[in-house]
Amino acid sequence: MAQTVISVPTITPVNNEDAQALRTPQWELEAWLALVLNDRIKPHQRRECFQWQQAQITAAVAANPEAERIIAKSLEWGAKPSQHLISISDERYPELLRNIPSPPLLLYVLGEASWLQKPSLAIVGSRHATALGLQTAQDFSEQLARQGLTIVSGLAKGIDAAAHRGALIAFNDQSDAASTVAIIGTGIDLCYPSQNQRLYDLIKDNGCIVSEFPLGYGIRKQNFPQRNRIIAGLVDGVLVVEAARESGSLITANQANEYGREVFAIPNSIHSPMGKGCHQLIKSGAHLVEEVSDILNALPQYKNRVAPRSSEAIPGQSTSASHPTDDALEMVGFAPVRLDALMEQSGRTIDFWLEQLCDWELKGLIERLPDGRVVRTK
Repeated sequence: MAQTVISVPTITPVNNEDAQALRTPQWELEAWLALVLNDRIKPHQRRECFQWQQAQITAAVAANPEAERIIAKSLEWGAKPSQHLISISDERYPELLRNIPSPPLLLYVLGEASWLQKPSLAIVGSRHATALGLQTAQDFSEQLARQGLTIVSGLAKGIDAAAHRGALIAFNDQSDAASTVAIIGTGIDLCYPSQNQRLYDLIKDNGCIVSEFPLGYGIRKQNFPQRNRIIAGLVDGVLVVEAARESGSLITANQANEYGREVFAIPNSIHSPMGKGCHQLIKSGAHLVEEVSDILNALPQYKNRVAPRSSEAIPGQSTSASHPTDDALEMVGFAPVRLDALMEQSGRTIDFWLEQLCDWELKGLIERLPDGRVVRTK
């Protein structure tokens, strides 16, 4: 998209305390949007533009009808409930992310934005993970969320999806558990991969989804390294679960190391290609992780911020409630069945069934079919 160069005056950066005093006014949001949409202004120049004169913004936007349309659409999007445009000068912008070398100037946030301010750990890994790797990621995520650590990942298939699910299980089951944040590499209004649409919906309702890309921005290969720097910059540490030697997860881990974050890796079989990346990280100084306490002990700042609990995760073994065996789950069965049929057969309310089905879906016990029916998977 052709862009009109915005004239950038010499500017004195805003003091961080002043920047956090008020949320970003609309005219300043227009400024950040104009900067983000102008690909002729380099990222390092954009960061210097902490103050703008409204007349300059108005003139710059008016000179580019396409930018004006996107800005108007973005402001309309951000005015709706649970949809937020958070600029780098906004009090809600996460401080850890603000201080990386090239922070995003503007975040599109869908869901509860306060999760961006809470203690967090990223869990990342292969899109082609083994069954054991998926279970391990889910178990660690669930137990860390029960300890109060928000789980951050990238909504990709494989380890990312398993990490999000583990946190959602904990959040759904325990009132003081943390939830999950998904950092995506497309516009906030798009879900990639499409097979994770249900997970996307669960995260936006129970955690939050974050993107720095404009609405409608599609899939591009270069998006994902950009996305990874946000994952690394937002958290206090990164845990890698199953990664090949050339995995993008290693980019995230290396960025985290550059930002001064702790890096953790779970070892694997020496014969598994999915373990090579983790072993490489461990050789380079990453913490070798066998249980949740290995992570918590390496992050002493959490000891005063997180209530201790009695249990720890064991790789491959979830400590969440055991699989339900009552009549309700038996009624779902291994043949597809509709919700109204379950209500009629059981005499139980729709609220009961919606809660149960959501819980069982998070635990991988049932699957929702495209036509709305459900079926047991275990």
